[in-house]
Amino acid sequence: MLKQKLIILDKPPLLTGSDVENKRAELKAYFEQTWELYESLFSLINNDEAYVLRPEPLRHPLIFYYGHTAVFYVNKLLLGKFIQNRVDKQIESVCAVGVDEMSWDDLSPGNYQWPSVEAVSEYRDKVKVTVLDLIDNMSLALPISQDSFAWVILMGCEHERIHIETSSVIIRMLDTDYLTSSNVWQGCSDLGKAPKNSLLSVAGQSLVLGKPDSNETYGWDNEYGQLPINVSDFSASLYLVSNQEFMEFVDAGGYQTPNYWTEEGQRWLDFTKSVMPRFWRRKNGQYWQRNLTEEIPLPLNWPVEVNYLESKAFCNWKDNTSDDFIRLPTEAEWQVLRDHLDTDLAYWAKAPGNINLEHFASSCPVDKFKQTEFYDVIGNVWQWTESPIDGYEGFKVHPLYDDFSTPTFDGQHNLIKGGSWMSTGNEATRDSRYAFRRHFHQHAGFRYVSSKQVEVPITAVTQCEMQIDIGRLLHHHFGVGSYQADHDLLQLLNLVKPYLTSTSKVLDLGCGVGRLAFELAKISGHVDGIDFTARHIQHCLSLKEQGQLRYAMPTQGEIFDFHEVTLNNLGFEQSPENLHFAQGDGLNLKPQFSDYDLAICYRVIEYNYHPQTLLQQLSQRIKAGGLVVLGSSYAWDVSITDMAHWIGGFKQNGENLSSEAHLFEIMSLEFDLLQETQVTSKFELDQRTSQTANNHITIWRKRV
Repeated sequence: MLKQKLIILDKPPLLTGSDVENKRAELKAYFEQTWELYESLFSLINNDEAYVLRPEPLRHPLIFYYGHTAVFYVNKLLLGKFIQNRVDKQIESVCAVGVDEMSWDDLSPGNYQWPSVEAVSEYRDKVKVTVLDLIDNMSLALPISQDSFAWVILMGCEHERIHIETSSVIIRMLDTDYLTSSNVWQGCSDLGKAPKNSLLSVAGQSLVLGKPDSNETYGWDNEYGQLPINVSDFSASLYLVSNQEFMEFVDAGGYQTPNYWTEEGQRWLDFTKSVMPRFWRRKNGQYWQRNLTEEIPLPLNWPVEVNYLESKAFCNWKDNTSDDFIRLPTEAEWQVLRDHLDTDLAYWAKAPGNINLEHFASSCPVDKFKQTEFYDVIGNVWQWTESPIDGYEGFKVHPLYDDFSTPTFDGQHNLIKGGSWMSTGNEATRDSRYAFRRHFHQHAGFRYVSSKQVEVPITAVTQCEMQIDIGRLLHHHFGVGSYQADHDLLQLLNLVKPYLTSTSKVLDLGCGVGRLAFELAKISGHVDGIDFTARHIQHCLSLKEQGQLRYAMPTQGEIFDFHEVTLNNLGFEQSPENLHFAQGDGLNLKPQFSDYDLAICYRVIEYNYHPQTLLQQLSQRIKAGGLVVLGSSYAWDVSITDMAHWIGGFKQNGENLSSEAHLFEIMSLEFDLLQETQVTSKFELDQRTSQTANNHITIWRKRV
């Protein structure tokens, strides 16, 4: 049980300024306040048992989230080479990945031995000391750019603020016996009947979505870029939909009428058997609502909190009684409403709505905060939109967090806009873009719009991979040339085939976009493909689960060829059940990745920040008598691997030390060499240029 702490919030630091030491102090204060806010939220839990419960089966228990935000700092600082060593390998292994039901998230409770609350609390204290010391001593230049250490600190702060909100949703699902109310987290007491909703006309306009690079506040990668768009005239509801207004849908049998629900919504209803919103309760013939720490009589004048599927069903029901077409707003339509409000978090003296924890630790009446002609354009609850999230033109991933946005560009994650009472930091800014799966629950509700057009004016998510670096990798793995016998991956496959049986358990560490793992699944009993880069795993799973993937390959200049890969191309009639993919760091894999008969680590050593440690870790994952297959060109790059961590390619005691020689020294401590050869890889860059590498291949058997 944690000690309750006060909530103190300053504005997020601007990226600009003229006084470096003042900016350092701002960053330090923002970090400390973010950290204390997180601790304050978890202090509401009065029984450590609650940390390992799973009130939401689609998410990990709260002990994961309590540790996760601190682990995030360590992982990003290691990746950026701002620190050299881990703080606690065990905690950093189990609390690294698993915050959404992505296919690579392992949510199987049997695979985890969770640390104690005390252990995680002590770990958090150590990480806090580490980060504060780095802030005190870091080099700082203004304005803060995306490649600076200060940006990493802001990234960690904003990441933790996201989890303040997502963790509060899970806490809200716990039994109240596990929670103690606090004046620090005081909800609204204004309960009553809701005002009658109505539609107000909104003039269409042309606008450009996207946060300019010149903006003075921190942003996530999906916020940058540009999307010019024309918005037609529409009407929008004056208020967010209240509990009272949504009750009409419930009383009309909305949850029992399939026609109101999308196909996805019907499947969700069949699975959950829902008859009312998640946070409503029915007791003794009366409706109640679960708030953060307590249940109160259903506040009819507060906004309803539902997922996208429920909000869409409501709109479809309401559409039956309207001459126009009723739906949720698009991202662009919401932006039109937002741009009538001429203020933003970094600059307001006081929040113009129920946001940034400046008013209540709960929702409040839908008619309490009028901001333009409309109420609650921002704040109170997030607002679902019709728009699946996608990158704007010019989208670029941040190299230290490549899986923040891209895994959600799948057409299955819809944008929520406007922030909630719990939204702080970046979440509360004009340009924030957050998206969740349509069946997920956040502190989210909706307002509806009316349009003369039956079509929803949204652009379909681009399902074709357009990023050049990923396209080239996909082409290497799945292009026409990859089916020729001299292709490096097929040569490697032929080398390992004699050592495999139909019962072999195989690890493909650094699997890239998965070609070798797919081939191994044809001849082995169980294959785990693991890669550090989420964008790679995303494509592995797209092919495995959806049966196809598409990518663009540069041919010349701005000209691209477009390609499609299917399971059938690879010789599969259906998805291989013995093949599994996961995102992971080879230096700190989760405990369940062990007892392998064979592990392949091909073209990974030279792209690792500590290759010798990686080799030593491999031995722990292999059975006695098991095999390790290594392949590398030893093309060391100081931007990836500090020279101090190269395993060779330098002079030692005045003599040349080759990577091959040192590899033999490292591996021979526990393994016997079975085979040594060479495989040439040809990596196509475009139609006329390619990169060639001669990869040293060794096969080792672990001594019994």
